[in-house]
Amino acid sequence: MQTQSPSYQHVHTFATPGGSVRQAVTGRFLSGFAVLFLLFDSAGKLLRVQPVLDGTAQLGYPTGVVLWLGVILLACVITYVIPRTAVLGALLLTGYLGGAVATHVRVGSPLATHILFPIYLATLLWGGLLLRQPALRAFLPIARRD
Repeated sequence: MQTQSPSYQHVHTFATPGGSVRQAVTGRFLSGFAVLFLLFDSAGKLLRVQPVLDGTAQLGYPTGVVLWLGVILLACVITYVIPRTAVLGALLLTGYLGGAVATHVRVGSPLATHILFPIYLATLLWGGLLLRQPALRAFLPIARRD
């Protein structure tokens, strides 16, 4: 006698347990947009393209760290896209993006375009995750509709 695990009952629909189809689609779109940007950023670092090396030097870091930053970023993104480890990935990416904010503050970059951009990305990552995994909302002080 085989029974299907309750955690996989939602596989046949696009909705997530406790969430609507619209929330799931929106969450995947938000997450996907942020993931694509971060994968592009990681690829530039892993390939050590000249504009990335130049930008790293302008921010005051040695260019030798670019490859390792790319590896770390890619590992965090992979952790985020795996459903079972998505929360850990979001936490790791929040730390990574926090370092980017600190770097831009330190060098005096423009607020809206450079300092806040990592915060925009983190908002997309967490917003997408909350929409894809409604059980996470129980941890936030969000007003509930009854």
